[in-house]
Amino acid sequence: MKNTRIYRLARHKRLRVRVVGTNDRPRLCVFRSSKNIYAQIIDDSISQTLATASSLDKEIKEAGVGEKKTSLSKLVGSLIAKRAGEKGISKVVFDRGGYKYHGRIKSLADSAREEGLLF
Repeated sequence: MKNTRIYRLARHKRLRVRVVGTNDRPRLCVFRSSKNIYAQIIDDSISQTLATASSLDKEIKEAGVGEKKTSLSKLVGSLIAKRAGEKGISKVVFDRGGYKYHGRIKSLADSAREEGLLF
């Protein structure tokens, strides 16, 4: 039996060798669970999280009552882009966390791009 979590972590390790957040271009890291989605903007040079957003945030929970997970991902993407803009971050490196660029991950990335985040 395949253990998809182990395979995802292996893909994530391979990806993280190439994707590193710097002061100029921090890393937009995405984690997806079965019910929620989380996004962080991380500066790896100082090991500090600069901005976060998730489907558990109060703003998104209120706005996304009865919504599907993909539409919640869009809300999370726009929220992380707004919070990044408040911190003066306009360019990031996208870390998909070993997940396929499809579905919830793609909708989060597309909505962050629509809000002005470049990656």
